[in-house]
Amino acid sequence: MAFNKVAIIGGTGLTQLDGPDITGSYELTTDLGQPSGPVQEGRWSERDVLFLARHGHPHAVPPHKINYRANLLALQQLGADAIIAVNAVGGIHHAMQSGVISVPHQVVDYTWGRESTYFDGEFRPLDHIDLSYPYDEELRQSLIRAAAAIQLPVCEFGVYGATQGPRLETVAEISRMEKDGCDLVGMTGMPEAALARELGIPYASICLVVNPAAGKSEGLITMDEIRAVISEGMQKVRDLLAETLKSL
Repeated sequence: MAFNKVAIIGGTGLTQLDGPDITGSYELTTDLGQPSGPVQEGRWSERDVLFLARHGHPHAVPPHKINYRANLLALQQLGADAIIAVNAVGGIHHAMQSGVISVPHQVVDYTWGRESTYFDGEFRPLDHIDLSYPYDEELRQSLIRAAAAIQLPVCEFGVYGATQGPRLETVAEISRMEKDGCDLVGMTGMPEAALARELGIPYASICLVVNPAAGKSEGLITMDEIRAVISEGMQKVRDLLAETLKSL
């Protein structure tokens, strides 16, 4: 499948995108409200791209208050035919150490109370989607091939456990998630993936592990340590995005 306009949703540490030649910026209001911020449009690696900061810029909107539905409607309205999401996550699996980049393949949703569907009987009539495989496999493999092309090590798997936030998790919660089969823990992976599927837009994620999950390291998790990993890791994420766009 050829993708003509790829949208990138930036998470913590990626509220601005260095690389594209920006040609426009749009303040949109959708039928379900306003997205987190303006959507930028530009050219990157000879491809049309859109960029939206999930938490706004500056980073201000907490995970449970993001208008995910408006975010994806805005991207669809501007012509996105694929979405690559960038997520900062905690590592549960032993392979998911700080600084590791994962291309997840599955999701477990622990969130609650979020507006998580377009098919709510009000905005659109009730309907059901198949979410057996929440990430588009063609787009996922494109990310994995691009990483190999630039010799960037990535984990080609990952079960993403989506929690409510904005607080970090307890040791007991992480223990439960590990028993459930989760490899990663984050706060924004759902309902984003499901909403993209409802809109029929292929969706995949790049997860940067920024800290060991609760109980997976000695001592407490500090924001200073997380920021240090983000500073270095997001440059690798940008390199991966640029190569992926080139090869799609």
